[in-house]
Amino acid sequence: MTDKQPANNLTEQVMARLSADIRGGRLAPGARLPTEQALTTELGVSRTVVREAVAALRADGLIVTRRGSGAYVADPAAGPFRIAAPRTTSLDDILDVMELRLSVEVEAAAFAAERASRRHVAAIRAAWQSIETALKRGEGAVAEDFAFHRAIAEATGNSQFPRFLAYLGSHVIPRQSVRLSVDTPAERRTYLARIQHEHSRIVAAISDGDVTEARRAMREHLTRSLDRYRALARGKKNGRR
Repeated sequence: MTDKQPANNLTEQVMARLSADIRGGRLAPGARLPTEQALTTELGVSRTVVREAVAALRADGLIVTRRGSGAYVADPAAGPFRIAAPRTTSLDDILDVMELRLSVEVEAAAFAAERASRRHVAAIRAAWQSIETALKRGEGAVAEDFAFHRAIAEATGNSQFPRFLAYLGSHVIPRQSVRLSVDTPAERRTYLARIQHEHSRIVAAISDGDVTEARRAMREHLTRSLDRYRALARGKKNGRR
């Protein structure tokens, strides 16, 4: 591998390598992953690439991290069933998942605004800040974005909402599954900044206990993403004609 390739491609390659080692048994459940420094040296990539790959695998349930100890292979029996891995997920699959999310997460935001405790609101704010920090480091914040939506699901007070997101896994964040080669780095930064602004609106509505605004903000957030990927799907189909 080489850092001359686009960072997104390198992250996917590291994810695929570690995933293959885990699924193939070379890294058994409970085994400790090589250190970040060891992976950067072995794979010839930057620390940012390694961090993004590990974060995505953690969000997808393949690994777990222990504070001060490192990352370990998760027990597959303890994790939920998930939708197909990113490398095999088509745009049609992504659109199906996003429509499913739209039907569930809009009401989850409304329930969170109605029921969230101070602890829940603090967790949502902390998740939002984690996205902000990751973006400032130049990362894609996939795992952090998933954690944000998971925190909102937890704030509903209904355990089925976070269980549903756990079932879907990190594939609820479409930019992990579909890389847009037409995006320039500047366009991607603008896109991520807009998403974070939409997140801010959701946080404010839930914090204020505004059920109507929370529902509206989440609907607009998910609908904009859905429209973006629908347009991409149309473009791909037109390109094949």
